Amino acid sequence: MATRPPPEEIRVGISSCLLGQSVRYDSGHKKDAFVTGPLAAFVTFVPVCPEVEVGMSIPRPAIRLVRVGGEVRLVEPQAGVRTRRALPGGAGAAGAPAATQHGVDHTEAMGRYAEERVAQLARMDLAGYVLKKDSPSCGMERVKVYEGKGPGRRDGVGLFAEVLQRRLPLLPVEEEGRLHDLPLRENFIERLFAYRRLRALLDARFTVGDLVRFHTAEKLLLLAHEPSAYTALGRLVARAKGMGRAELSAAYGETYMRALKVLATRGKNANALSHMAGYFKDRLEAGDKAELRDAVEDYRRGLVPLILPITLLRHHLRRLGEPYLQGQVYLDPHPRELMLRNHV
Repeated sequence: MATRPPPEEIRVGISSCLLGQSVRYDSGHKKDAFVTGPLAAFVTFVPVCPEVEVGMSIPRPAIRLVRVGGEVRLVEPQAGVRTRRALPGGAGAAGAPAATQHGVDHTEAMGRYAEERVAQLARMDLAGYVLKKDSPSCGMERVKVYEGKGPGRRDGVGLFAEVLQRRLPLLPVEEEGRLHDLPLRENFIERLFAYRRLRALLDARFTVGDLVRFHTAEKLLLLAHEPSAYTALGRLVARAKGMGRAELSAAYGETYMRALKVLATRGKNANALSHMAGYFKDRLEAGDKAELRDAVEDYRRGLVPLILPITLLRHHLRRLGEPYLQGQVYLDPHPRELMLRNHV
């Protein structure tokens, strides 16, 4: 039976091949250096290979998404020998694939398996998920869909990935290929830790006071992502006493996570940094004030990474103190050891 992790553990679902497990159709893997290196030090991975877990063999014929009569199907164009396998966690058999004129059709079997497996994963309290790009089962976006004899159009979603995102719409989900883009990597990791903080709040019997404290600490992080959500959540918290717990949790959680999915641009980060610098406007000497202002402007112009003005702000916080700023998650939204802000 799936169990919840202890408070300090952060569980992340992941396509098994990205951890170096030889589960792909050709008996290979796609081990990813970032997830198995820096990220692995801070999370516990929950590996999933939908194709193997649904009962396909290793090795196996390649499968693909095929559009048939306007519907996307998961098809094995050339049938090979298949070995049925038991699903992990007592999931049970997903049902045998059906032979069609387009090949062996795994659509229904994968659909049944995905619904049950995602329900299991939901009970494990995941904080995020890393999917294998381009996979007909795990691809998050732009998966090739074939129709007729053409080369395929990149407008599909892997069948397992579709169920995962539909059933867990607020869960931070990303593909390993997109994690090679440094701003997207920083955004995903930031959301991963944010989702863990959010679930820790909402899963407890929180009070309005707890929500106010949480929101206060998250304000500048929200401002750097989506100023309109920053305002909307402030209004929501202000009227929280008149709302039921379930309604309040759903409204706050959805707005908060969707806001953080918006990339924090240099302009919006600079706005948040300037907001923080304003707390020192009457407490810094002219030279220090100019240095801080120039650091923010250099960041805005793309001349320095985000870590530079952040480090300068931390210096003034240590020296002068400011309880509101010292409690802002924006200063440390993820482990410094990942060095994500050195590159954005």
